Amino acid sequence: MPTPLRDKHLRCINYLRLSVTDRCNLRCSYCMPAEGLPIFKRDELLTRQEIMTIARLAVHSGIRKIRVTGGEPLIRPDIVELLGELGALPDLERLVLTTNGLRLDTLAAQVKKAGVSGANISIDSLNPGLYKEITRGGDLQRCLAGIEAALAVGLRTKLNVVVMAGVNDHEAPDFVEFARKYPVAVRFIEYMPTRGKEVGPSLTVPTDTLLKRLSDGVELTPIERPGGLSMAGPARNFHIPDGAGTVGVISPVSCHFCQDCNRIRITATGLARGCLFHESGLDLKPWLRDGDEVGLARALRQVVMDKPEGHKLDEDGGADQVPMSRLGG
Repeated sequence: MPTPLRDKHLRCINYLRLSVTDRCNLRCSYCMPAEGLPIFKRDELLTRQEIMTIARLAVHSGIRKIRVTGGEPLIRPDIVELLGELGALPDLERLVLTTNGLRLDTLAAQVKKAGVSGANISIDSLNPGLYKEITRGGDLQRCLAGIEAALAVGLRTKLNVVVMAGVNDHEAPDFVEFARKYPVAVRFIEYMPTRGKEVGPSLTVPTDTLLKRLSDGVELTPIERPGGLSMAGPARNFHIPDGAGTVGVISPVSCHFCQDCNRIRITATGLARGCLFHESGLDLKPWLRDGDEVGLARALRQVVMDKPEGHKLDEDGGADQVPMSRLGG
């Protein structure tokens, strides 16, 4: 077993978020502009072989969990084959997926068979009209069908709800009821002003405010978790009375968890980043395309060592340089 990766702040880095495409079949308002973003040329994107080289070296270096993201990963034509290859990596303990769920109704069984153990599904409204507005054209029924399919095949299913003041925050009790009925983990995520100040940091609802609202109508019992974040993620989770599922909150703005961050990110173009909210990144393609695996492994370790102590959202009020759809969140 390789020595665990540690950054200069002595955090154990065991989690890789790996974007496999810059394309998406939705245009969520908090993720990208209405007109979308210019797509990368094919030769700018990592090939399946290059993705696997990175993943293999990362796992050999101490990464134990890989989350496949996008864009929307399930629109990549060879996604099932890619997931199967990732799932077969020795020493990889957990392979999971973040998706909008629109293709899970037909792919859930194949995704599960490929070795994926869990899916995080983005769903920001249970109202068809509002869902369509937030996603700029999405079909809520297809998303719900994807959730149903994920549960049916045994994927551990989490629902990511980005809470926006005056947009969908009034639906929080409806999502709690959804978690009462279905064995899902609903996670309310603070809106992050990743497209700059003009998009509206005022959309952020602090999670403590949200929890206070919810506690007026339902008893929330904290779920204890041993050993800090580990690979379980940054959510604070709660049982609900007679609930098949759970609810949780993720607070990157009001109570950020940078001191326990255990992840690095690699974009679909091969840019490795230690933090979602910092411009600095390292392009891995030169080593990949020279066939220099020793140099590539060294570069991955350097990304870990250069990982910043924390984000600056509370200082900058936004991060114009971060196109969320290209980083996988």
